[in-house]
Amino acid sequence: MAGYRKLSRTSDQRKALIRSQVTALLYHGKIVTTEAKAKEIRKVAEGLIAMAVKEKDNFETVTVTAKVARKDADGKRVKEVKDGKKVTVYDEVQKEIKKDSPSRLHARHQMLKVFYPVTSVPAAAAGKKKNTKKVDMVDKMFSEIAPKYVNRNGGYTRIIKIGPRKGDGAMEVVLELV
Repeated sequence: MAGYRKLSRTSDQRKALIRSQVTALLYHGKIVTTEAKAKEIRKVAEGLIAMAVKEKDNFETVTVTAKVARKDADGKRVKEVKDGKKVTVYDEVQKEIKKDSPSRLHARHQMLKVFYPVTSVPAAAAGKKKNTKKVDMVDKMFSEIAPKYVNRNGGYTRIIKIGPRKGDGAMEVVLELV
């Protein structure tokens, strides 16, 4: 008996389908799909959520000193003349950054293998490319999704049947995060 469903697709098409559906599920919180696809997507999504829950707090905060170019009111770099040359003026700034432990970094890389890039478009300025933002799905997993499921041992998704599809009669379901 096979360990997965083939979904009538070649392996590259099947992997792309599962990746896109998992990305959509974790970005939106719920998707509508067929029952067979939902059961396959659930396996991958629950594994990613479990990984995020396990590695959620596995980092340390480090203070670093960085050199940042000084800018004027227009946002252009401030330059000084030294020895007949124009040189950019730099200020030292203290920044706090999260330093991942090796296991969290590995989890981050495993998640990046699954997620497709997500771009959010605000409703007010739809159609304008400059208003779009890239969404960091891995950061969303660690900061938003994982804290919701800390006290839960598995079962992060729910499948609700909504009836047969009109075209081919395939059973449609809603796959959502609990």
